[in-house]
Amino acid sequence: MKDAHGYQLTGCNGEAQALLDQALAQFRCLHADSLATTEAALQASPELVMGHVLHAWLYLLGTEAAALPVARAAHERALELPHNDREGRHLHALGLLLNGRWHAAGRALEDLSIDYPHDLLALQAGHQIDFFTGDARMLRDRIARVRPDWSPEVPGYHALLGLYAFGLEETGDYRLAERLGREAVALQPDDAWAQHAVAHVLEMQGRREEGIAWMRGNPAWQQDSMLAVHNWWHLALHYLEMDEFDSVLELFDGPLNGHGSTLALELIDASALLWRLQLRGVEVGQRWSGVAERWAAMAADGCYAFNDFHAAMAFACAGREDLLASLHEAQRVAAARDDDNSRFTGQIGAPGVEALLAYVDGDYRRCTDLLRAIRNQAQLFGGSHAQRDLLDQTLIAAAERSGEQGLARALQRERRLLAEQRRMQ
Repeated sequence: MKDAHGYQLTGCNGEAQALLDQALAQFRCLHADSLATTEAALQASPELVMGHVLHAWLYLLGTEAAALPVARAAHERALELPHNDREGRHLHALGLLLNGRWHAAGRALEDLSIDYPHDLLALQAGHQIDFFTGDARMLRDRIARVRPDWSPEVPGYHALLGLYAFGLEETGDYRLAERLGREAVALQPDDAWAQHAVAHVLEMQGRREEGIAWMRGNPAWQQDSMLAVHNWWHLALHYLEMDEFDSVLELFDGPLNGHGSTLALELIDASALLWRLQLRGVEVGQRWSGVAERWAAMAADGCYAFNDFHAAMAFACAGREDLLASLHEAQRVAAARDDDNSRFTGQIGAPGVEALLAYVDGDYRRCTDLLRAIRNQAQLFGGSHAQRDLLDQTLIAAAERSGEQGLARALQRERRLLAEQRRMQ
């Protein structure tokens, strides 16, 4: 049997094929129920190789150590089954990522997409790896290479536009990114990634009222989405920059953090928003304690440096020295491994955490020195430009508080000019 794009599926029956296509369509929009639908497809056909592949990707792309055994089991089960070339190349990429080879996994998916340009799962997984490794150019070019093979008649066209829009935004082509992102949402209103791509454009260009209208005007992304918290975070940033702190705290206590998520990707947003509020001098009460408690289960993982960086904010601000000690040991072990996260941690993650701790301890000169050393390479540990802007905001605040007024003034001038240039693009 074949999938919706005409690619052969090994170990498939009619029921499993319909469920797999449904799960893939849900994943394109980042619907939370894509995992349950994938598991239903595997119940319909336990030999469905691409079902196991999708199951593994759904767990691996969460960047959590606790998900690795589940992803590994799905990978091993699929390896035992007969599989074709496309499926085997997915399995090869999964194996690389399971062994901490983020860049090699992205390269394997890059080659897969060249030969199978309508494999949206390969494009999405590769795109996410590009995001986690901070590779802005590949966020764009992975999609650009296959775009001539696509048309509105191909299933999932909206997702291709949304992926491309985000890659264009991260490489500074704001006008085309916005146009394609809006087109994708018009085609599929619940495409949370396309909604997010336009949100990034509006954030980077400082278009606050338009940004609020964009996020408030389309409720579809808010429904059962794996990206809902992050999109709420984008809405909160607009209110933050307008000094509407009550609105920010209302969003934090409500849809952004009120459900008590324990997912790393959502805890990142919670930490990042509280930190930005504190930089503005806003009193956040006991909110750090709850966030730190939910980060606690990942304190000793050392799985992904970007996660550790945001966990450290919560531990330091909540006064959890015990959890900081666990995180430091995890970073030490991670930096000694022979994998990509070793470099993420050693080059950016570990000094970034030290900078945060220096800031919390009031050693603003040390914070300034540490951040100046890493800010121009910070993309190496992942995230978007909007997320990594926290480093620049912290650097400016630390420079001001350390009495380095000349540096602070220079950084603020740089920031204003960059903002003006982005608005003109």
